[in-house]
Amino acid sequence: MRVLVVDDEARLARSLKIGLEAEGFAVDVARDGTDGLWLARENPYDAIVLDLMLPGINGYKVCETLRAEENWTPILMLTAKDGEWDQVEGLDTGADDYLTKPFSFPVLVARLRAVIRRGSGERPTVLESGDLRLDPAARRVWRGETEVRLTAREHALLAFLMRHRGDVVSKQQILDAVWDMAFDGDPNIVEVYIRHLRNKVDRPFGRQAIETLRGAGYRLASNGG
Repeated sequence: MRVLVVDDEARLARSLKIGLEAEGFAVDVARDGTDGLWLARENPYDAIVLDLMLPGINGYKVCETLRAEENWTPILMLTAKDGEWDQVEGLDTGADDYLTKPFSFPVLVARLRAVIRRGSGERPTVLESGDLRLDPAARRVWRGETEVRLTAREHALLAFLMRHRGDVVSKQQILDAVWDMAFDGDPNIVEVYIRHLRNKVDRPFGRQAIETLRGAGYRLASNGG
């Protein structure tokens, strides 16, 4: 598997290259956003590890540009920016995962393998399921012609369900994707937010798109209900 590391910290980039090569990856390194974007365009990588604060072009712009060009190579953002909205912006520009510095190298490898397993399928700008539409970048949702107001967490949950429409997703999968892998609160919080979504995107419109499969998880009907 071939990976591109884009990071301007020489010591960290070198350590990542050595560590990932020891794990069986072939690794290319770029020290700024301009070179990183060029390499990502020119080579068929299995994944990209992308810093945000880069000389030339920042990581947000690199990711946004690749997605606009329909380059769907999985991207793991790696950065010292750990604010909630920094993570939201990174994911909304098209990243597949987000890891903050300092980080555990085994966790980085596990997350990298996870995004590679998910593959490089197309990620449309606007998610659609029947007459249910969601714009991740603008954080707007519509049922038909009616705009539905959601909180940031409700929006993230609906986006996850829409990206997996037709599939059964477990409560743990939702926690990992919508909260984070280190979440140690009450897992029943998922049920609370599922209920919130139903009260906003289903019941007012006479729909039952969000299904509960007892003992398995949840599923958004592929036709939007």
